[in-house]
Amino acid sequence: MYRYSSFLKRVFLLPCLLMLFSACTVYENLTNLFKEPAVAILWTDRPEFALYAGYFNASQNEFKIETEYLELPAQKLTNAEKYPDIVAGNWLKSTSTRSFFKPLDDLFKDDIISQSAFYTRILDLGNIEGKQYLLPVAFNIPALVFARTQNESLSNPFTIEMAQIRELGKAYNIQRNGNFTRMGFSPAWNDEFLFITAALFNSSFREASPVAWDALALERAIAFVQEWINEANNGIQAEDEFTFKYFYDPPTKLVLSGRILFTYMNSAQFFTLTDERRTDLDFRWISEQDTIPLIEGTIYYGIYRDSKAKKATRAFTQWFFQENTQRLLLETARKNRINETHFGIAGGFSAMRTVTEYVFPQFYPGLLGHMPPADFLSPPNILPRNWTALKEKVILPYLHERIRHESKDEIRSLERRIAEWNRLNNPRQ
Repeated sequence: MYRYSSFLKRVFLLPCLLMLFSACTVYENLTNLFKEPAVAILWTDRPEFALYAGYFNASQNEFKIETEYLELPAQKLTNAEKYPDIVAGNWLKSTSTRSFFKPLDDLFKDDIISQSAFYTRILDLGNIEGKQYLLPVAFNIPALVFARTQNESLSNPFTIEMAQIRELGKAYNIQRNGNFTRMGFSPAWNDEFLFITAALFNSSFREASPVAWDALALERAIAFVQEWINEANNGIQAEDEFTFKYFYDPPTKLVLSGRILFTYMNSAQFFTLTDERRTDLDFRWISEQDTIPLIEGTIYYGIYRDSKAKKATRAFTQWFFQENTQRLLLETARKNRINETHFGIAGGFSAMRTVTEYVFPQFYPGLLGHMPPADFLSPPNILPRNWTALKEKVILPYLHERIRHESKDEIRSLERRIAEWNRLNNPRQ
């Protein structure tokens, strides 16, 4: 009887244990289902963020950031099957992209990040209808580069305006037998410089369908460049002949040899020159009427609106946007010689004013006495997410061709070129 009773107990106990085990398994699965992920996915077009995520992961063991490099993260957002938790990259402010992000104002209210640490005008561009959806990370600005031996001819230690570039360039010119053997500067040497000129004349390129601009301001900029070329350098043909004859060497070498006086670069290009070459060079920021135009492509940072990894994204955001963190990142870049190919933070000046003004000169001594005046910095308008391709394939070639023709009617209009490009690249529209 005892053996029979023990057998019955085991028979009835086994289903109970199985039911209990199943209940525990279901509870564990449900718990895992609703448990907040400790891993956050970051999309970026800046390879430096893979390093930044690695440093963050090594600094603590509670959260982890996994990075995915995408050439165009802003475009990927609009047709993604799975979304990231964080995005850091270009063109996040476009109409089709910014709706993917959540407001970040609570980070300021809780003093997790200092709002006053940022350049105000750059921060404001990430503010949409009174809410801060995007935080600025990095930016670059245009510079005019010259041999250090020419420093005394420039009175302003920070900036140089178009009129002075033109005046000094013309005075530097030397001709022999009707041909230039030395030329100060030509706007036609660099199409990016032409675009900077257009920006300083308030051509105001901005997002539309796909892009709009002030046509009269653009014509004034083109007329200014044409007059410059004709009056200072005897016309575009004389410039092209000089360019063909001497520009087999890089412009920086031509500057150091004395063949030309100035060349154009942006800040990232200048500060990733080799130390040997940069030692004998100096620069001024290009400005007009107390305005320094930022190069388009300022890096912004946003958190996906439906991210489940709230604590992980918050922790990384708080860690990254601290002065001490960015100092550490600059120090590590110098120690590992990453700064020889990548400038500053995410390829540019830090959008945190405290970092750029007080920390950067410790790693880039050439900035001492040359810090860009904060009130001069002028961000571009919000631009379409495909701006890079549109500018490279349409706008710059138009400016290059336009300055070589007295009348705009002699070549295809910019409106027609953009319409054709848009039709080819957006066939569904």
